[in-house]
Amino acid sequence: MDTSLPARILGLDHGDRRIGVAISDEMGLTAQPLLTLHRTQRRQDMRSLARIVRRHGCTAIVVGLPLHMSGDISPRALAAKEFAAAIEENLKLPVILWDERLSTAEAHRHLDAAGRAAHTRKEVIDQVAAVLILQSYLDAHRGAGSLFAPNNVL
Repeated sequence: MDTSLPARILGLDHGDRRIGVAISDEMGLTAQPLLTLHRTQRRQDMRSLARIVRRHGCTAIVVGLPLHMSGDISPRALAAKEFAAAIEENLKLPVILWDERLSTAEAHRHLDAAGRAAHTRKEVIDQVAAVLILQSYLDAHRGAGSLFAPNNVL
């Protein structure tokens, strides 16, 4: 795969009950919210992600890695790593693990600023967190020649 070509990248905020999904534009400049997947069984989750990847022509996936503030691996980070490995195995795409410390807290701040009431956030908070994860990744790799950093690929 020629990673210097513009490509759409999927960003995921992996949770126990939901997966927030964001997608980049074709130039890899901005991330937009796409949807929230409600988790069922891993097989069904992979099928849903495969449909999204096909529909939008995604060539890579960024999965948020929820590390402890110290940078140590958290139990949720282990679950995210397992999920990322399953995606890579099932979808045969590069999966990049990206530090997502404080992304949910930042997502709440964005929704506060937008005037979104706390009781209406459940459906969008994961999407906003996925956007923040993906946008952070895109910003960090802008102008680097490739959106796929080998040291971050699972």
